[in-house]
Amino acid sequence: MASPPWTRIDTVLLDMDGTLLDLRFDNHFWLEHLPARWAALHGREPAAAREELLARYREVEGTLAWYCVEHWSRALAVDVVELKREVEHLIRFLPDSLDFLAALRQAGKRVVLATNAHPYSLALKAEKTGLGGHFDVLVSAHEFGVPKEHPKFWASLQARIGYDPPRTLFLDDSLPILRAARDYGHIGHLVSMLRPDSAQPLRARAEFAAVLRLGELLPVLPSGE
Repeated sequence: MASPPWTRIDTVLLDMDGTLLDLRFDNHFWLEHLPARWAALHGREPAAAREELLARYREVEGTLAWYCVEHWSRALAVDVVELKREVEHLIRFLPDSLDFLAALRQAGKRVVLATNAHPYSLALKAEKTGLGGHFDVLVSAHEFGVPKEHPKFWASLQARIGYDPPRTLFLDDSLPILRAARDYGHIGHLVSMLRPDSAQPLRARAEFAAVLRLGELLPVLPSGE
């Protein structure tokens, strides 16, 4: 893709999982580790337990419950945060993430993390990576009671941080979320990620500008208009 019009961008909104951090951790946890541990803890047959959990996931996909560790801890009678710690070694930055964050700060951009992740998950990942130190504001959708897919999220984010939509860039790996940012948040510049999970093949390009890695967006220029 062509380089963003950096001189006309003041605020950069960044998703966390699949944009800055490797989605391999989350995919492995929800699709492999949690089903296996849930089956063992509750005496279930592993394959059947996995199919049951996948069906439960689909029931709440796109809602805040899908992202809520408290919801899943209650629903499955397990400590989801502690189970995440069992595979926390998989929490890592995607290639170029740190260089990109450093370039944003050097160029004087306002840098905001906008994630659907539950505050407990955000805290765990910040602890493992130190990502919090790279942002002006960290925002979890749980603060607003709705996920980024919902119009209310964008109204609440606007009230919280006061971004100027035409002068804002948003990066995310989810097409439904990018569509919501366009339709409800009126974000002027949108970029999707082609390989959010390092263990999976590239995604097909869709209706948004897309990059394989954040280094493709460098260099970042200071605002000039």
